Amino acid sequence: MSTDATGPPAPKTSVAPPYGSRLLGSERQPGIVLRIRLQVLLTLSIVAANLVGTLALVAILAWVVPIRGDLSREVIIVNAIAVPVYVLVAVVIGIVWGTARVVRRVRWAIDGREPTDAERRAALRAPLELVRVQSILWVVALVLFTTLNGILDPDLILGVSMTITLVGLVTCADTYLVSEFLLRPVAAAALTARPPEQLLVPGVRARTLLAWAVGSAVPVVGLMLIAAFALVQQDVSATRMAVAILVLGALTLVLGLYLELMAVRATLDPIRGLRDAMRAIERGALDTEVAVYDGTEVGLLQVGFNRMAAGLRERERIRDLFGRHVGEDVARAALASGVELGGEIRYAAVVFVDIIGSTQLAARRPPQEVVGLLNRFFSVVVDVVTDLGGLVNKFEGDAALAVFGAPAALDDAADRALACARCLAKRLGREVPECPAGIGVAAGLSSRATSVQSNGSSTQ
Repeated sequence: MSTDATGPPAPKTSVAPPYGSRLLGSERQPGIVLRIRLQVLLTLSIVAANLVGTLALVAILAWVVPIRGDLSREVIIVNAIAVPVYVLVAVVIGIVWGTARVVRRVRWAIDGREPTDAERRAALRAPLELVRVQSILWVVALVLFTTLNGILDPDLILGVSMTITLVGLVTCADTYLVSEFLLRPVAAAALTARPPEQLLVPGVRARTLLAWAVGSAVPVVGLMLIAAFALVQQDVSATRMAVAILVLGALTLVLGLYLELMAVRATLDPIRGLRDAMRAIERGALDTEVAVYDGTEVGLLQVGFNRMAAGLRERERIRDLFGRHVGEDVARAALASGVELGGEIRYAAVVFVDIIGSTQLAARRPPQEVVGLLNRFFSVVVDVVTDLGGLVNKFEGDAALAVFGAPAALDDAADRALACARCLAKRLGREVPECPAGIGVAAGLSSRATSVQSNGSSTQ
């Protein structure tokens, strides 16, 4: 007899959207689509981050830095020309230089090949590479505009340098959090190639502290410096002081909230995916897996979930195989009560089925035909025994032994065994007439046995 006990492995499914956002595409997107998606999204994020940073810079320079009075006409004109020009040039350089460096680090994912360990680490640290590019551009802006405004008005040196530093830090933090989000498909490919056993990038604590430090701590330090400057310079008006604090406070609330939301989303998205995956597991979809796209502690949790799901699938496969051999009821009872050594006395009945003339049958027919007949023969035996609540205890060549009442207790074990024998005699004679069989039934401690042949005759 030849049977396929396991069948082909079921394809694994992922919870949608796989990366926490439909904006990032699917797990099976072609490399060219991934390249275009990354290029477009990174470009938009760089433009947006620098635009927001420039607006914050202009607002602070207009209403916070000149704490003792208004800016001179010359300062306004020079900055009105220099700021847009530099921002435009910096954005172009940032897009070309930054995205080129990122794409070079994730080229293996675009090409669809397995990464080396060095390529995996480089891909996971690609957001830091983009931050490095942005920080260089903001350092250039710090030197350029501090020098330019210092030449025009030396009193602006401290304020301009502080402002550019603050806004540059906020922009770089925003770039890191956004690029980390946009590069999730690449991170997933890198982490799937070799699931991490330890942190490969700054963890959840570092990410949260970054959002707090840049979005809250740095602006508060700015407010403290404004207050200290006002104490030193006695000629600062109450109105100017109030305007400076209100503007910087409003920017702190908005930018701080934005960065905190980005940091929270970076942790919450994979947790939501895990929650949905656990619900799918509860519904019985054991082929569910989550995409591992986070290199922090949450990514280790994603890896652990996939390993747990694989263990559940293996356990279910073993239970299924066990159930095929001993019957589902017996398998469930064994899993529920465990396995104990020893014996048990129980009233039971057995049915024995044996093909008559199997030696001549095998000698006259080719092996493939014999196997086909045996499969048809034992399929009928298994169906009948299972339908009547029995257990096929063993197959021995051309024979089978079925048990009723053990190990799963039955009140009418003898009746079921006799009904099984009669049903087998009818079905085997009708469905497999090439294989005449002898069928024996025994129950309890009685020595009486009933034998029935598939041609309809019986003896007691």
